[in-house]
Order: sequence, then C-alpha cells, then structure tokens
Amino acid sequence: MSAASCPALMVSAPASGQGKTMVTAALARRHRQAGRRVRVFKCGPDFLDPMILEKASGSPVHQLDLFMCGEAECRRLLHHAAQAADLILIEGVMGLFDGNPSAADLAAHFNVPVLTVIDGSAMAQTFGALAHGLATYRPDVRVAAALGNRVRSERHAEMLAKSLPSGLRWLGVLPPDSDFALPERHLGLVQADEIADLDQRIDRAAMHLSPSALWLPDPVVFPQEATENLPQHLTGKRIAVARDRAFSFIYPANLACLKAMGAELAFFSPLADTALPECDAIWLPGGYPELHMRQLVENRAIAQAIHTHHAEKKPVLAECGGLLYCLETLDNGKGERAPMLGLMAGGATVQSRLTALGLQSLDLPEGVLRGHTFHYSRLETPLAPHAVATNPNNGPGEALFRNGSLWASYIHSYFPSAPDAVASLLSGSGIQ
Repeated sequence: MSAASCPALMVSAPASGQGKTMVTAALARRHRQAGRRVRVFKCGPDFLDPMILEKASGSPVHQLDLFMCGEAECRRLLHHAAQAADLILIEGVMGLFDGNPSAADLAAHFNVPVLTVIDGSAMAQTFGALAHGLATYRPDVRVAAALGNRVRSERHAEMLAKSLPSGLRWLGVLPPDSDFALPERHLGLVQADEIADLDQRIDRAAMHLSPSALWLPDPVVFPQEATENLPQHLTGKRIAVARDRAFSFIYPANLACLKAMGAELAFFSPLADTALPECDAIWLPGGYPELHMRQLVENRAIAQAIHTHHAEKKPVLAECGGLLYCLETLDNGKGERAPMLGLMAGGATVQSRLTALGLQSLDLPEGVLRGHTFHYSRLETPLAPHAVATNPNNGPGEALFRNGSLWASYIHSYFPSAPDAVASLLSGSGIQ
C-alpha cells in the first residue's frame, strides 16, 4: 500500500473556551489566501465547529475520533486528505489531554505536531510555563508551536513570546476583537448559516494573524488504509433526510456511507416543505427543534405526510432532535409547550443544564453502532427501551426506542462504524 505525506497541525489548547475554533478558521482562511489547499478536520464528535470550519476552508469537515470513527477510518480520511492538500489542520476537542480518547491521543497516534492556543488576556510569563507544561506532559505528544489569543497590545505579545521555552515556535497573537468573535448558545456555537457576516468575521481574524502563522510544519506520512466496497444494502432505496435550521446535525461521513451502500438521498425541510419527497425511509437527524416549535406545529402538512409514511410501516430513524420531534410534546424550558408529531409516546423538557454527554456504543444484531450523546432535554416516556447503549468511559448509556417502524434515540450515530446495522434500520429488514 502507498502512503501520502502532507504538513499537518493539531490546533489544541489547555482548556475549552480558549478560541480554538476561530484560530483554526483564521489559519485555514489565511493559508487559502496564500494559495494553499487546506483540509480541516474536527477531533471528536461535533457538528457546530465543523460548520464554521467548512466555511473557512471551502471543503467539508470530517470528524476524527479513535473510538467513534475508529483508527482505520481516521487513517483513511487523513490519507485521502493528504493526497490533495498542502496543509491539514485538525481542531482539537476540549483541552489537549482531556477525554478518552483525547486530542493528544489522536496527535500521538498519527504523529501530528500540536499548536497550542492559549488565552493570554490575563497572564504574562505564566503563558510560557503553561506552554512548557503542555509540551512536556507526554513524551509521545509533540507540541511544536504556540499562539496567544485575546492579546491586546504588541508589548503584551512580546512578553508572551519571550516567556516561551526554547523549541516552541511562536505564531503570534489574535486580539480580543468582538468583530470576529463567534456567538454561542446552549449547545455551543451558533450554526454557521445563522451568522450573516461569518465570512467577514473569518477574514478579519485571518487579517490579524502575523506572517509567522503561515509556517508549515514538516510533512507527516499517512499510510494508505485498505478499504472494501460496502455491500449495496440500500440499492433502490430512496431516503428522505431532514435538513434545515431545526435539523442540521449531519456528519458528511453519514451521507457518504448511505450513498456508498446504494441509497439515493432526497433532502427536505420539516420547517418549510409541505410534502415529503418520494421515499422508502426517513432520517430525522439532530438539531434545534426547541427553537422552532411554532413553525413545526404550524406545518401540519409535513406532519401528516410523516404520519402517513409511518402508518405505511416505512422506516423512520430519529436522532436526538429528531427524537424530540417525534414525541407527543416538547417543552422548550421557557414556559412554552407544544405538540409534536406524536409518533412516540411521551414528552421532553429542555433543562438549563446539560443532561447527557459522552461517547456511545450500541450493540445491534448487525454490528456495533458507535456515536455520541449531547443534550439538554430530559425525556419522559412509558416506552421500554428496545436496546441500551454503553458508554466506554463508564458513563450512562442512551436507550434506543422502537414504535412500529420508528427507531428513536438520543444517540448521534456515526454510520460508517456499523453500515450493516444502519442499512437494516433504514431498509426495514431489521424491523420484525
């Protein structure tokens, strides 16, 4: 098997909230402006950051996670990117060493050097101590460079640069500029298509990067992964995929997996469309139905179309926000309760605090389907779980519920982890 090589850099930080996403976006945009082909990945399960990074890089942003995606899939994605890119950027998750697997685990596994982004707004020489600690904490993790974020003056930047230990390259600073800050809500960043001036914000951030930020690390060698063609389990099947502002948490790899199994995809909006595309199955992915309850309620035509589809015993796969849409009621946590589709008994209420977070592994007859859960709502249903997932880090596992041809769970599944299981759910062959 042949290998491909390409400069690559993991953009990480000592903690969440240091500004990794905008720094990664600014780097991607600045390198593109210099004429380089840039491919960006996101470490760990995430939907919102990749939307920003896709806008910055001009290419789809895939996930890299040693548990959810698996080592072989990560290697395949990196090898494919290295064949076409001049630079690969990987935005880390949480702090560099946080989680299992962590961003550090991924960087070490593929020998990718790390750029640490540190919020320097309230420190001076301690910046260097923190960078030194990150660089020496694990000998198999190569922290190669540092960048100061939210740094107000040239004098402050000079102090931070001088504090760095020898061997760490200085890539400059970004100022604390509200003109390119990214707005947030309860699940993280606001979706990219809701930020009207996102391109301008990324351009402004890229403009503030110093010339040193255009540094290219030494190429990393990514071996080719042996791949097999997926069985054509979904040939002849047309799958209607909900995609709009209420339902947008869709991994590009999931769409590619469905197509690789022979499916034809047709997209529709539960917010705006009055009819379903002609289809054999429906996939309702996660998103923000709690922010669009009135519009969902008022679109009675699409609700009736989905009811008819379900009554005809055609498969419906609902994930997280899709599950909420299928319930009898949804309470947005602000005193508003609305009727939903009613395909599944029970209701849910959005809480002020996170109610579930973690990787998930669902053991199905056709394979082990992996993914993650991240939600603020609390479910109450009389339905008994059809199956219950496990959490590899000993946290709670989410339930998979079934009502006729409906399969619903809080789990955001990564389809390539178990294509046979996904095909079974969406083709109806797994429904007894």
